[in-house]
Amino acid sequence: MPIYEFICEKCNKPFTLDIKVLEYEKKKFECPKCKSGKVKQQITSFQTITSKKS
Repeated sequence: MPIYEFICEKCNKPFTLDIKVLEYEKKKFECPKCKSGKVKQQITSFQTITSKKS
């Protein structure tokens, strides 16, 4: 499950959400601190894990 990073535009608090892709597509996020819907997604790095085949 992907982890998305956001920042609240009202209280300026960064937070992360561990949500499914289907939930992400609904685009209804709110700040856990002030409950504002004015949030902006942050651009972050990611890591993939793959299995090695011999």
